[in-house]
Formats: sequence, structure tokens, C-alpha cells
Amino acid sequence: MRIENVHIDSLGVVLHEWASAEQAVADGRVDAEVVASNGLTGTHVSGEVPAVDLAVSAARTALDRSKTEPDEIGSHLHSAVYYQGPVGSYPPGYILRELGLDDISAIYLQQGCNGMLGALEVAIGQMTGAAEVESVLLTSGENFSSPEIDRWTGYGQSYFLGDGAASVLLSAEEGFATVRSLHAGVLPELEKWHRGDGPQLLRGQSDSMADMAQRAEQFTETELSLSDTLEKLTVFDLGVIHRALVDADLNAADIAKVVPINMDGRMIEYSLMMPLGLPMSRSSWDFGKSVGHVGGADVFITLEHLVRTREVGPGDHVLLVSQGPGWICTACVVTINELPAWAV
Repeated sequence: MRIENVHIDSLGVVLHEWASAEQAVADGRVDAEVVASNGLTGTHVSGEVPAVDLAVSAARTALDRSKTEPDEIGSHLHSAVYYQGPVGSYPPGYILRELGLDDISAIYLQQGCNGMLGALEVAIGQMTGAAEVESVLLTSGENFSSPEIDRWTGYGQSYFLGDGAASVLLSAEEGFATVRSLHAGVLPELEKWHRGDGPQLLRGQSDSMADMAQRAEQFTETELSLSDTLEKLTVFDLGVIHRALVDADLNAADIAKVVPINMDGRMIEYSLMMPLGLPMSRSSWDFGKSVGHVGGADVFITLEHLVRTREVGPGDHVLLVSQGPGWICTACVVTINELPAWAV
């Protein structure tokens, strides 16, 4: 869809201690062959800091960087992949309480690693539709420091799980960047890839994110080969991206930077950059390979880096792409209007 009057006012990011893949190999946490193949160099670890507190910190940064007053925010959308608090708790409520915000809409989205762009899609509807919201706060935070999952191997060989958070403050009036278009879709044919054959009713069995890689492997062994699965999702994703580009009145060649989620460099090159006819130098891979996969926050962690370090500037178009189980894909085109005061 073509977007009007939705701007990125500010961004906030939190990343704590960096852990190198080289040290993880030396410690026996991951095989050297895996690191040599996927090209990932490390990830970030936040220790005992809860994911929701990381999200709060990122939101405070975004608010500090903005002229928008907290009481001007009309909606809050929080998204996440992993543990956010005890069953039955409501993470957005916690975040709003910590920020001192109240009496606004707060939605919790669970779209896996597509979460923040999914939240952006909802926010666009709130801002351009009947709600006529003037300012929306997006947050996401992850902490994978858990005995239930290994950040180096628990999500397959193409990702190192990273702790961190991102926040986006959207404005209907102005911002350093403008959202030009967004397109999203679901490929239901591949929903079983991450669901597996497990029961659909809770019967006391354990279930965790660590099982997802095993379910995906089983699917490609019994349902559809890995090559066929990757071909289907690549074609689907490219269709979503193409429609986002068309709605932005742009061609792939017009894109200054492509920002995918942080994963194996080969996947970025062969499923995204090569089909778009763009070199890897036009992707955010050089930065993303050292960050870790922070769920849906990846794309905005990277966008903040590109803007803050002036790797993109006024007039540059940036393509954000994320995916999630289901199979979900969202593509969004953002145009940089000016460099904010917090750019170094």
C-alpha cells in the first residue's frame, strides 16, 4: 500500500555486551565450520536484564531524541519473539507503566521476527484510518539468556540469537524519514514448517522456541524438501517486495540500502540481493553480521545505525524486509528526509 503522512520521528536502540563468535568457538559453544559458513561474527548479551526493561530503555531513548511530549502519544504497539513475562501478564502495560504513560491504546503483537514491521502496519492503519492517531510508539525487546535455548545453536545454523531492543516513534506531522510504502502477506502453504505435527490443544506437554528448529527440519524431511521450501518462500518474499517498490514508485536500483533481518550472509545474498540485482554492498550485512538476531527489532536496530553513522542521508531510499513463521513477510520503503540531531 502507498503511505502518506506517516513519518519516523525518532528511533531508540539498546545493545549491551558484545560476544564474539570466535570466542564461542573457543569455548565449544558452536562449531568453527558453522561460523565459517554463515559469516556471522558475534551477538549481544544482556544478562539478567528482562526483555521488557530493554524495550523501556529503547523507548526512553526514542522519546529523549524527539520533541514529542509523552502525553501526545496516542497508541503503543509492542512485539516480541521470546519470553516477556509470566503467562497472563501484559507486556505493553508494564512498558507504559515504566514510561509513565496511560490512557492510550496498547496492543501486543506476536508475529515472530516480523513483529516490528507488523506493528508498523497496524500503526499505519491507526494513523491514516478512523482513529486519526497523531503519534504512535513501537517497541520490541528480547533476552535469550535462558537455559531453554542456546543462542549459538538453538535456532539452527543460520542465526545467532541476540539480546537487545528497538523503539520507533511515529508522527503524522513530521520526521527525519517518511514511510513511503508497506506491503505484507502470508504464505499459508508453509505454516506447518514451524508448527510441526504437535497437538493443537495443550495437554501438559512442554513446548519452547528451541523446538522450532527441529520442527522445521522435520518438515523439510517429510513434507517438502528444503530447496523447494526456500524456493517457494523466496518467490513469495520477492513478490511482497516488488509490490512495496511499485507502491513507492521505485525500482530496486533506486534503493540505497536493503535491510533484512540478521542471518546467514548466504541467505541474504541468494534469496534477496541477487534476485533484486543488487550487490551485497547495498545490504546492511556488514553491520548486521555482528549484531545477532534480535527478533523483529533487527530492521530498526540497523536503520538507527545507518542513520546515526550517516551511511544513509537525505534523499536515500531504504528497503526494510522481515519475515516470520506462518510464513509472513513484510517489506517497507522508507525515504530519509534529513539527518536527525543524534546522527554523529
